[in-house]
Amino acid sequence: MKGETTSEERVDKGVKVTFNGLIVNIILTIFKFLAGILGQSAAMIADAVHSVSDTASDIVVLLGFRYVKKPIDDSHNYGHGKIETLSTSIVGAMLIVVALLIVSSGIEQLLRSLRGEIIPKPALIALFAALLSIVSKEFLYQYTVKVGKKINSSLIIANAWHHRSDAFSSIGTMIGIGGAIFLGEKWRILDPIAAIFVSILILKVAIDILKDSISELIETSVDDELKKEIYDTVSKVEGVKDYHKLRIRRVGNYYSMSLHILVDKSMTIAEAHKISYNVEEEIRSLLGPESIVTIHLEPYE
Repeated sequence: MKGETTSEERVDKGVKVTFNGLIVNIILTIFKFLAGILGQSAAMIADAVHSVSDTASDIVVLLGFRYVKKPIDDSHNYGHGKIETLSTSIVGAMLIVVALLIVSSGIEQLLRSLRGEIIPKPALIALFAALLSIVSKEFLYQYTVKVGKKINSSLIIANAWHHRSDAFSSIGTMIGIGGAIFLGEKWRILDPIAAIFVSILILKVAIDILKDSISELIETSVDDELKKEIYDTVSKVEGVKDYHKLRIRRVGNYYSMSLHILVDKSMTIAEAHKISYNVEEEIRSLLGPESIVTIHLEPYE
C-alpha cells in the first residue's frame, strides 16, 4: 500500500490515461454509429450508445481529477479525496443507466421480432465494427486498469471497467450480428438477445462499482484484514504497551484514521511524543504518505 508516486504525478498519470481513452472513444463512437446505421444493426447502435457513455465517463474522470489534486485547505481539512469517490459513484450510475437503456432497446426489438416483424439483416460493416471495438476497448481496459492500480485510484479502475463493459457489449453484439448474417433470417433474433445479455453484464459491474463508492461516501470503515495489518504494525513499535479505539475511513486514494496508544506513565512528554511519532510514520508507510494519522496518548497502568 505504500505510495509510489506523488500526488501531482498521480493526477498527471490519471489525466493522461483518461484523455487517451477519450480520444479513442470519440473515434470509435462515431464509427460504430455509422456502422450501426449503414449496417442496419440494432445491437451495433446500442453498442454505440454505450460508447457515448464511455466518452461521458472520461469527461467526468477528467473533471474529478482537476479537483482531487488540490491540497488540504481551510474548507477541506481532510483534502479533496471524496471528489474522486463521488466521481466514481457518477461513473457507476452512468453505467447503470446505459445498461437499462440497452436492455430496453433489446426488449423492444425482441418483442417486435416475436410479433412477426422481420429484423433487417445486418451488413458486414457492423460485424467489423464489433471486432474493432472488442480489440480496442480490451486494450484500453488493460492499459487503464494497470495505471489505476499503480496510482491506487478507484475512479480510474471504475473507468477501466467502463471500457471493458464496452468490450463485453461488443462481444455480445458480434455474436448477435454474426448469427443474424450467417445463420439466416430466423436467427436475426440473436441481435436483440445479445443486446439484452450484454446489458445484464454491464449492470452487475455497475452495481459493484456504485456499492463500493457509496460505502466510502457514507464513511463505512475498512475491512478487518486492513485493521489487523494496522494493529500488527503498531504492536511492533517499541514503547507501545497497548492500543485501542481505531477509527479509520478512506478518503479517495488515502486514509484518515485515529488511534489511542498506551505508553509507560512514567515517561516524559518528549519520550511519549517520540513513540507517537514513530507510530504515525509506521502507519503512513503502510497506508501511504498522504494518509492523515492522529495518535492519542494514554498512560499504561
